[in-house]
Amino acid sequence: MAVDTRPSPNNSSGDSTITGLDALELAGRRQRRSLGQRSWAATWPKLVAVAIVLLAWQLVFWSGWKDEWVLPPPSEVGAELWRMVQTQHLWHAIATTLRRGIFGFAVAVVIGGAIGIVVSRSRVLRAGIGSMITGLQTMPSIAWFPLAIVLFQLTESAIFFVIVLGAAPSIANGVLAGVDYVPPLLLRAGRNIGARGVNLYRFVIAPAALPAIVAGLKQGWAFSWRSLMAGEILVAIANRPALGTQLEILRGLNDSAGVIAVMVVIFIIGVGVDAAFTRADRMVRERWGVLDTA
Repeated sequence: MAVDTRPSPNNSSGDSTITGLDALELAGRRQRRSLGQRSWAATWPKLVAVAIVLLAWQLVFWSGWKDEWVLPPPSEVGAELWRMVQTQHLWHAIATTLRRGIFGFAVAVVIGGAIGIVVSRSRVLRAGIGSMITGLQTMPSIAWFPLAIVLFQLTESAIFFVIVLGAAPSIANGVLAGVDYVPPLLLRAGRNIGARGVNLYRFVIAPAALPAIVAGLKQGWAFSWRSLMAGEILVAIANRPALGTQLEILRGLNDSAGVIAVMVVIFIIGVGVDAAFTRADRMVRERWGVLDTA
């Protein structure tokens, strides 16, 4: 494609007329939306989905399928949630749960990442351990708790044990998938310019595998979050309020509105963390030039 730099007859100011690929790029820049427009475009589908869920919920309540004390209407749950938000107990529970989740996930990242890197460098280990990692990933987190309780009793260590076992295999598989999909041409180019051993992983493999690693981290967080909720329901520790523990207490009191309100809090936290990982993934894809930013 050629670029015509002759002045346009309809342009008295003498500006150049841009054609070809440059014109396409310029048009793409002009079509980029403002931050407010992008935020609204990402928000309104979620608002519509929430409205649909609330409407369906209200219709089920009106149908009389369950008694009100079993399945309360959205208005009652909303009022209970507002009451909880105004108390310190809920915020202490959120802080305890997030602390456990972040610490357990961080340990899982270190262990899962190390396993993924070591296994990816050895064909023997890949053949022997690769399928075991996938098998551990498919294990339901609840199945680990009997062993965790035997090993650590009803303590936070039991919860951390299950969080790590739930998240580390997903993170390791993300690292393996990222390494597997590095183009061989890129590896040969790295070796030709002198990248060997650790430098090959640092400057060639790690940057190329980063998108898959981020996806593995996102999936690992989902596994660790589910494991944490199961652990807090099963392992209640005195004087340490947590969201899962609060769920079990409210269930024992037959407080359905409270149970659903806490579930809404758990859901909101999950959506917020997912948005953070989605943003990180978008930044990586923009940096690697695989995302249309127009």
